Amino acid sequence: MSNPFVQIVEPLDPKQPLKKFFNLSKLEDVRYAHLPFSIRVLLEAAIRNCDEFLVKKGDVENILNWKVMQHKNVEVPFKPARVILQDFTGVPAVVDFAAMRDAVKKLGGDPEKINPICPADLVIDHSIQVDFNRQSDSLQKNQDLEFERNKERFEFLKWGSQAFKNLRIIPPGSGIIHQVNLEYLARVVMDQDGYYYPDSVVGTDSHTTMIDGLGVLGWGVGGIEAEAVMLGQPISMVLPEVVGYKLVGSPQPLVTSTDIVLTITKHLRQVGVVGKFVEFFGPGVAQLSIADRATIANMCPEYGATAAYFPVDDISIGYLIQTGRDKEKVMCTKRYLEAVGMLRDFKNSSQDPDFTQVVELDLHTVVPCCSGPKRPQDKVAVSDMKKDFETCLGAKQGFKGFQIAPDQHNSIVKFNFEGCDFELAHGSVVIAAITSCTNTSNPSVMLGAGLLAKKAVEAGLTVKPYIKTSLSPGSGVVTYYLRESGVMRYLSQLGFDVVGYGCMTCIGNSGPLPESVVEAITQGDLVAVGVLSGNRNFEGRVHPNTRANYLASPPLVIAYAIAGTIRIDFEKEPLGINASGKKIFLKDIWPTRNEIQAVERQFVIPGMFKEVYQKIETVNKSWNALDAPSDKLYTWNPKSTYIKSPPFFDGLTLALQTPKTIEDAYVLLSFGDSVTTDHISPAGNIARNSPAARYLTSRGLTPREFNSYGSRRGNDAVMARGTFANIRLVNKFIDKQGPQTIHFPSGEILDVFDAAERYKQAGHPLIVLAGKEYGAGSSRDWAAKGPFLLGVKAVLAESYERIHRSNLVGMGVIPLQYLPGEDAGTLGLTGRERYTIIIPEKLKPQMNVQIKLDTGKTFHAIMRFDTDVELTYFHNGGILNYMIRKMAS
Repeated sequence: MSNPFVQIVEPLDPKQPLKKFFNLSKLEDVRYAHLPFSIRVLLEAAIRNCDEFLVKKGDVENILNWKVMQHKNVEVPFKPARVILQDFTGVPAVVDFAAMRDAVKKLGGDPEKINPICPADLVIDHSIQVDFNRQSDSLQKNQDLEFERNKERFEFLKWGSQAFKNLRIIPPGSGIIHQVNLEYLARVVMDQDGYYYPDSVVGTDSHTTMIDGLGVLGWGVGGIEAEAVMLGQPISMVLPEVVGYKLVGSPQPLVTSTDIVLTITKHLRQVGVVGKFVEFFGPGVAQLSIADRATIANMCPEYGATAAYFPVDDISIGYLIQTGRDKEKVMCTKRYLEAVGMLRDFKNSSQDPDFTQVVELDLHTVVPCCSGPKRPQDKVAVSDMKKDFETCLGAKQGFKGFQIAPDQHNSIVKFNFEGCDFELAHGSVVIAAITSCTNTSNPSVMLGAGLLAKKAVEAGLTVKPYIKTSLSPGSGVVTYYLRESGVMRYLSQLGFDVVGYGCMTCIGNSGPLPESVVEAITQGDLVAVGVLSGNRNFEGRVHPNTRANYLASPPLVIAYAIAGTIRIDFEKEPLGINASGKKIFLKDIWPTRNEIQAVERQFVIPGMFKEVYQKIETVNKSWNALDAPSDKLYTWNPKSTYIKSPPFFDGLTLALQTPKTIEDAYVLLSFGDSVTTDHISPAGNIARNSPAARYLTSRGLTPREFNSYGSRRGNDAVMARGTFANIRLVNKFIDKQGPQTIHFPSGEILDVFDAAERYKQAGHPLIVLAGKEYGAGSSRDWAAKGPFLLGVKAVLAESYERIHRSNLVGMGVIPLQYLPGEDAGTLGLTGRERYTIIIPEKLKPQMNVQIKLDTGKTFHAIMRFDTDVELTYFHNGGILNYMIRKMAS
C-alpha cells in the first residue's frame, strides 16, 4: 500500500512480529475518536482495499469529517472480508456462476475467472420442512424427506463446492446460517495476507445483520450483488448517516430480549432509518449479553436500517472464549482492537461517538409484548393482546384488520381430530413454533422456554394435540444445553420436539396442518393464528391457513400453545385447569431471570461449542454420500425441474447497448404500501391452481413433489411463474386478495404470469406502481429477477427498502421514485394509463426523468440509480452482465 500514514507494524503476536494493520487513530487528530465505530470499520475497509479512495490525495480532512462527506454524497467502495449465503439464495447464485462461466467461454474468455475471490460460506438451512412433529423421530424423518426432495439441489451445490475455489458448503442439519456465523464462522478480527483488520461480511439473507451484535459489520445484500462481491467487485454505497441508539436502565425481571427487539423495531420504524446505520451505545448495552445484542441486530431489516451495530467490548471478547474460539487468537483480537482504539467501554461516555441523530430507550420501560398480526413493527403489549386481536377482527381489511362481520366474531366450528372432538374459533392457535435465528441463538430465552415447560408439565398443563408445535434450533449447541440442563424432556411432553436444524416455520416451511383443522378453518372462514419466535409474519408467509401470525418470545410461544388461543388476558384468565381442578396462571410458571441465568452459567459452556463445530462439515452422512460431478463447467440436465440455465445472458455481446426510452408501457400491477419481497416472490407453498403448479404438472410432477418456491430458485421457469404469486397479494386493480391482475387490452382478469406473457407476446413493456416501503423483507434476488423475466422495465414507488432497490438495479430494472410530496393519488394516476419514461443520453445519479402518459399528462420522477457505479451497471443491463464483460475482456 502507498499510504504509510494509515499503516503501522505492531508485535501483537510474538510468533508473528511483522503483522501489519491500518490504524486511522494514528492520525494526529482528536476528531477520529468521535467517528461512529461502524464508520471506522467501513472506512478502514475502503482504504485497505481501494488505494485511490480519499487517501491517495492525502485528503485526511474528508476521512475525519464524515458528516461533510455525507452531504457530498461521497461513494464508499466497500469490500467486505467475507460473504455468507444460504441455500435458497445460494443455489441461484451458483446457478448464475455456472451460467456466467458458459457466457464468458462463448465470448472468448477464460471461464475459470468466474470464481469467488473472497472466502464464501454457504449454509444449507432453508430446505427442511416441518412435515413431522410431536414424534420422537420427527427430526430424522424430516431430514430424510429433505434429502429425498432436494437431492438434485444438494448434488448441484456439492458440484459448486468442488468447481469453485473459496466456496465452502456447511451441510444440511448443521444449523441456521446466522447462528452458525455467530457461534463459529465469525472472526471479529481477520488475520490474513500479512494483516490484521476488522472482520466484515455481506450475506444473501437480510438477517445477516445478526452478526453486528458481535461487533462484525455486516448486512444483507441481494444474491446478484453478493455474486459481484464474490468476484472482487466492491459494493459502492453512499456514506450512510448513523443513528445513535442510546440504551439506558435495566430490563424488568419478566422481560426478554424478544420484548426488547420488538419494542426497538416499532420505535425505529417510527423514527425512519431506511438506508442508515444504527449504532447502539450507552450504559444499557452493558446489561445485554451478546445473544441479546444479536437478537436486536438480527431484526435490523424489520426496522429498515442497513446495519445495527454493537461495537466490540469485553463482553464480546468473553463470548468468543465461551463459544470455544482459540484463546490465543482471541487475545490477539483484543490487543489489536485496543491498539486501534476500537475496543468499546459502554459505561464510559467519553467514548460516545458523534452521531447524525440520537434516540434513546430506557430498558426499564419495556414490557412483555408480541408483534402482529401481519407486520413485525406492529407491537402489542401482552396485556393488550386479547383486546387488540378482537379489534382487528372487525377492522377494515389492512395491516391491522380482517373485516369479519360483527355477528361472526364468536363463531365456533366443531371438528374431530384423532377420535376426539374439539372446537376452533377466531384467534385459535393452530401453529406454535419455537423457530428462527432471532431467538433460538439466545440461551436465556431458550432455557426460559425450557424452564416454563418444566413448570407447566409439573403443574399438569398440556397442549391440545391438533396444534402444530415444533422446535427448530439454530444449531446443535442449543439441543446440547437443553438436554444437559434437563428441560428437553418437558419441552417434548408439550409437543415441542426438535424437528430440524433450519429456518423452517419462520420462512414458511411449516408443513401441512391436519386436514380436519384446515376444513374447520375453511368452513368457518376463521382467522386462525400462528405464534412463532421468528422475525417475520407477513401475510401468506407462515402458512396459507393462518391469517394472523404473531411474533413472540419462546416462552410466550409455549404459553399461547397451552392456552390454545390468542384471545386470553394472562393477568385475569388462567392458562388452563389441571386434573385437580386448580387454575394455573402464567405468573405461576414463568421462570425468573435469576433461575434462567443460574442454569445458563452451569450448562452453556465452551466444550459444547467445540464438540458441535469440530465435526460440522462431516457429520451429515447423507451429504457425505452424495456423488457430484467434478467438471469446471456444469452439464445442464434439460429434464431437471430444479436446476436450469437461466436466460439472463442469452444474446449477450461485448458491445454495450444504449439504454432506450420505455415507450407506452402498461401497468402490470398497482400496489399500496409495504409490499414485501414475500408478496413479489414467495418462498413457501406452491398453490395447486397456480401457473407454477401447472408448469410442474406438465413436467410429470404430482402436487406432493412440488416442494416450495424457495427450493425451486434454481429454475427460472418456475420462479417466473411464481412471481407475484402470493395468495395475499392486494392489487388495486382487483377487488379481492389474490395473485391476479387485469390484462387491459382484453379486459380479462388473469393470473399475473399469464397476463405478463400476453403483454410480452404483443411486444408491450410493463411497469409496476407501488407505495411506501416497496420490497420490504427478505433479500431474495428473485423479487427482482422474476419481474425482469415478466418484462417489467421499471417500478414507480414512493419509497424502497434498501436491498430490493439494489436488486432491481442489479437486474437492470429502473427504480423510479415519486418526487417529495407526490404519489399516485396526488398525480391522479389510476394505473390504467400507458407510460412513456424518457431516458436521457447522459445520466447522472438520482436525476429527475420525465414520464409522459397517453392521457397527455406529464410529470417527473427520481431515477434511483444512487451512484455512478450503479449507472455503469444499468448501461450494461445489470451487474452480472457487467461482470461477464469484465471477465471476458
